[in-house]
Amino acid sequence: MPNPFEQTSVAFRGFAIMAFVVVILAGIKAASPIVVPFVLSAFIAVICNPVISWMMRFRVPKWLAVMLLMFFIVMLGLWLATLVGSSINEFSKQLPHYRDQLIQQFGWILEKLQTLNIRISKEQVLAYFDPGMALSMTTNMLSGVGNVMANLFLIILTIVFMLFEAQSLPKKVHLALDDPEMRLQQIDKFLHSVNQYMVIKTLVSLATGAVVGIGLAAIGVDYALLWAVIAFLFNYIPNIGSIIAAIPAILLAFIQLGPAAAGGTALLYLGTNMVMGNVIEPKFMGRGLGLSTLVVFLSLIFWGWLLGSVGMLLSVPLTMIVKIALERSSSGRWLAILLADDVDSELKPANDTPVDKG
Repeated sequence: MPNPFEQTSVAFRGFAIMAFVVVILAGIKAASPIVVPFVLSAFIAVICNPVISWMMRFRVPKWLAVMLLMFFIVMLGLWLATLVGSSINEFSKQLPHYRDQLIQQFGWILEKLQTLNIRISKEQVLAYFDPGMALSMTTNMLSGVGNVMANLFLIILTIVFMLFEAQSLPKKVHLALDDPEMRLQQIDKFLHSVNQYMVIKTLVSLATGAVVGIGLAAIGVDYALLWAVIAFLFNYIPNIGSIIAAIPAILLAFIQLGPAAAGGTALLYLGTNMVMGNVIEPKFMGRGLGLSTLVVFLSLIFWGWLLGSVGMLLSVPLTMIVKIALERSSSGRWLAILLADDVDSELKPANDTPVDKG
């Protein structure tokens, strides 16, 4: 016969854990102006650390390697800010011209509909296919990242100190968790997985942006370099990032060059993302991060709500951190299994890997 006191204690423990999580999330959201730059700095440092290690192999002093890399990042950030800002301003000036072109492109459709006694005004067309509205969806995301980059000096300083501490960080983590002999393979797995994901994702995003930029320039779409930068940034956002990046470019191609160019632009984005997402990334990431597609999408919504645009960009590695942390605890392993993509592969290590009893 079940003990009612044990059931009450279990229910109270679950309620206490839920309240604890809610308080932590509320605190993170309230402190997001401080947390977001720190999180962004940490992941930039993870991406930069292999570059620092590579430069040190050629006997470049660590301080010089860090300074050179920071100079490159600052120059790249200023160039991107200038490019995006000038392109958006120029696009805004061209909006009346693009609206006129949009009406011309839809003119023959409106004439066909009128022969069928279906009358649609030009104002209705502009309301549903407004090029300015399509661009605003993208610029809102960019502005969220730009607001964080306003703390550029703080971010750069944080990255510099993190890079200088990168070599000793794994040892410190082991000692902090009372594991001086470094037997906790989960810590090493976590550090390696985050590093691998961020580096590979960055390289794949760079390749995606390059292919999109070259393809759009060949088609003749305006602001090809801007759309290439947007494709690079939004490739970090799983599932819907590529769709958001493609919409304004496809609409502009339709307005500027007609339906054929819009179809070619759509095929360019579709083909690029299918090859990069289904061929290149799995080849270099292997089994990947072990997160189900549903979890990836829900994490995009959750981290976007909690940390804004930066949370959306980093939703996958942040969720992976939570999953690896849950795998170490017997009380949290059930949730790690729910987050996993392949249940069999998640259950196999359970017999080999020691799990805490906490």
